Order: sequence, then C-alpha cells, then structure tokens
Amino acid sequence: MNVWVADAIAKINADAHRSADTHLFKLPLPRLEGVDIYLKDESTHPTGSLKHRLARSLFLYALCNGKITEGKTVVEASSGSTAVSEAYFARMIGVPFIAVVPKSTARSKIRQIEFYGGQTRFVDTAPQMHDASVALAAEIDGHFMDQFTYAERATDWRGNNNIAESVYTQMEREPHPIPVHLVMSAGTGGTSATLGRYIRYKGYDTDLTVVDPENSVFFDSYQTGDRSLTANTSSRIEGIGRPKVEHSFQPEVIDHMIQVPDAASIATMLWLEKLIGRKAGPSTGTNLWGALIRAQEMQQQDRRGSIVTLLCDSGERYLDTHYNPDWVRDRIGDCHEFATDLEAEFG
Repeated sequence: MNVWVADAIAKINADAHRSADTHLFKLPLPRLEGVDIYLKDESTHPTGSLKHRLARSLFLYALCNGKITEGKTVVEASSGSTAVSEAYFARMIGVPFIAVVPKSTARSKIRQIEFYGGQTRFVDTAPQMHDASVALAAEIDGHFMDQFTYAERATDWRGNNNIAESVYTQMEREPHPIPVHLVMSAGTGGTSATLGRYIRYKGYDTDLTVVDPENSVFFDSYQTGDRSLTANTSSRIEGIGRPKVEHSFQPEVIDHMIQVPDAASIATMLWLEKLIGRKAGPSTGTNLWGALIRAQEMQQQDRRGSIVTLLCDSGERYLDTHYNPDWVRDRIGDCHEFATDLEAEFG
C-alpha cells in the first residue's frame, strides 16, 4: 500500500480510537407513562454533529478505494455539517478541502469549515450543489466525495461501532432495551439505511420511522415509489430533506415515513430547550416531533416500550437563523399552534 495512504488511514483510525461514544439520555416526560423516549446526543463529536461519523467513513472509504491520494483536493456538496466534519478530517491527513454550499447555510458553519482549513464555494440553492461540485472537482483534478451517493455504502451497517450498534448496546440495561421505534430524519439517507439494515441483520422487533421536512421529495418518493421526483426548492430545516431522491436513500429498509411541518420542527426544537436546558438544531426538532407522534400512538394502543431518536447537532450553530424569531417569522411562519399543542400534551 502507498505509504501516504497507509499513514492517512492510521491517523483517522487513531482519532476514532481516542473518541468516546456519544451519550444516550432519557427525556423527562412523566405524562408519557409507560413510554420512554431517548435522545442519542451526536452533538458531542469533535466536529459537533452526527455527520462526524459519516465524514470519517467517507474518508476511509475513499482512501481505501484509491480516490484520495497525497495532495488531492477533496470537494463536497453540503448544507454545512458534513462539510465541517470533512474539513476536520482533510486537515488531519493534510489534503485541501473545498465545500460547495448554499448561500443560506448558517454563518457559524462557514466559520467552522474555515477554522479547519477548508474553503467554501457558494451556490444559490441546494439543487445546484451537486453539478457545481462535479464541475469544480473536474476543473481542479480533485475528488468529489459525493456524500449523497456514498453515505449508505461507506458505513459498515453490520456493526463496527456504527450508530445502530451503539444505540442497542447503550439500551441494554434500560427497562425496555429493544426500542419499539427508531426515528430518524433523512439528509443523505445514509443513517436511516444503516439503522434499517442493522435492525434486520440482528432480527430486532423495532420499526424504523423516517421523518421528512417540507420542501423535500423523500416522503413523496416513499409514498409513490417514484425515485425520479425532483423539487426546485430547498429544505428550510438545514441538514435534512433533499430536492431529489439521493442514491443513499433506501426506502426498502424503512417501515414508515412522516412528513413534519417545518413550524412543528421549530416549535419542538424550542420546547426541547426548555425541557433539557440546551439548544439542539432544527433537525432534532423534526426527529423529536416524529418520536412524540409514535409515543402518542403507543399510549393509545396501551402499549409500553421505548423510542430512540437523535440529537443531531447543537443549536448554537443556528443562533442567527432557526433561533432568531425574525428569521423564523420571515422564512417559516407562525409556530405558535404547534408550541401550544406540545405544552398541552407533554407539559
């Protein structure tokens, strides 16, 4: 093996070996008697989000497939979090990194990409990211990482400390160790693919629900079976939802999908802050809204058990957007009705 590639792989594996697992904590929701909801806090990764796992897997996959070599510039299409994590690993192994991001990406994410030595190129909307990344990589003889294609195959879904294995290991001593539901949003679709495959591989009696925001075609594609669907708009819940059905989206391993109103995502995100005293990102609001729907269904069925979903990243990244009341009013609208419902149902 090429000495530089071997050294790069060793650096990434050493970083993983130094890293502790992320915490799984139980939400204090006494009104949900008999139903326990857990959040796996992916914001505690070194780069602050769930995408840290994906970026590590993508770099290892590209290195082992001979796509990244010494001095090769890595290019990625991203709404921000994946680019932050990839910039971290690019700096670790000493290669240049350029992120192609929409102009709407939170400024804090741009600053983090630059902090890790990455550069950014802006496009007007999310649908333009892919083609712009392909063109840029060709122009500079770089490697387009293409998370939306390779996310579902870069991670070993059978185990090897993936997020699914981690969840089930951490749940072993809980009152209901095998979750009735796992709830996850889709950006690339890679995490939901890992979860769904692992559930089947292990034979667990767990349903996988994927939640989708507005301005995303994943939900409609799941309902109709049409993978050719596209949209001309971008998701307003940064990091999830896509204007086309990405290759990594694997509907066959999903049991149910729920389309979540964007205002409900914001209301749930703000409600969660009151509950745990911490800010989470808007996609966490989407995840938790779906988990609460599943919890209500379980109560109506007089069924006991656990539900696990993900806290994908910190809300500190969204202070100028999703935590800014003026931005929310202008871009998403009134969230009051959903906030009232949450308080009435769950306190």
